[in-house]
Amino acid sequence: MRRLRILIAESTGFPLEAYNLLRHDAEVVLADLDRRELEVQVREADVLWVRLRHKVDQELLRLAPRLAVVACPATGVNHIDTGALERRGIQLLCLRGEVEFLRDVRGTAEHTIGLMLALLRRVPAAFEHVLEGGWNRDLFQGAELFGKTVGIVGYGRLGRIVARYLAAFEAKVLACDPAVRAGDVEAGVTLAAFDTLLRESEIVSLHVNLTPGTQGFFGARQFELMPKGSILINTARGELVDESALQDALFGGRLAGAALDVLSNERSAGMGGHPLVEYARRHPNLIITPHLAGCTAESMGKTEMFLAHKLMKHLNSAAATVSTVL
Repeated sequence: MRRLRILIAESTGFPLEAYNLLRHDAEVVLADLDRRELEVQVREADVLWVRLRHKVDQELLRLAPRLAVVACPATGVNHIDTGALERRGIQLLCLRGEVEFLRDVRGTAEHTIGLMLALLRRVPAAFEHVLEGGWNRDLFQGAELFGKTVGIVGYGRLGRIVARYLAAFEAKVLACDPAVRAGDVEAGVTLAAFDTLLRESEIVSLHVNLTPGTQGFFGARQFELMPKGSILINTARGELVDESALQDALFGGRLAGAALDVLSNERSAGMGGHPLVEYARRHPNLIITPHLAGCTAESMGKTEMFLAHKLMKHLNSAAATVSTVL
């Protein structure tokens, strides 16, 4: 009987424990593939495991006649054509809805705070100055997080964790989320209407899921409502923001700065021509990191081990169903 073939297409740092679990019942291929290589190897895969590098689209699925499962250790799966999976009857296994497990996955929340501090204290520009032989701290006078009003847009798991971290800095925290009522916020957090939050916040941090209803929801009107000199942090998804309006707000001085871990239409190579990357080359008030907020040894180890167990449970259940039918 042929063993199932699990293709792990982005395997750098893949946990040995998860690999050992999967290989008991399947042939596991650990690889680090570009798109062309993936298109070749996916032809023999029963399970495709991806992180965030690859788009799983109709073109790729057409090359994968045996594919039954796509596994992705993330909550955001906008890089996967879920409609195409459903039409093919391919199961998607990810971390959406795994609320209890995700409570202790903190990488993205910590990176959010790190971006705030890097922007407020002008860390990248100061470091570049040192590398060039300079040592003039007066060129990089920054600002403190203490006492700032920070607006959290999306008060779910990550928004709540970020709010707790901000409490340690004694920042004033406002939160906006249509699914949350006043009695559901933690001590020290004030629930506010979206427009009120924008008008009163010196820092706005996005923690919203990407859906058809939220795509591009943060645009020119929202930037106009923010106080002049405020900053935007986005560690959620690039498509939430009208990036042209963001660039205008930065260039025109409406925003003092922005720090992004995500951009629209992300891909594993060729992002140097993205308009915001080009802007950041010439202007120090924009910091961009390559969607690495959740990329910590701790977070990735936890999530990939959890997903490996979830995948094995699914495969064993599917096998049991087939056995019962036969």
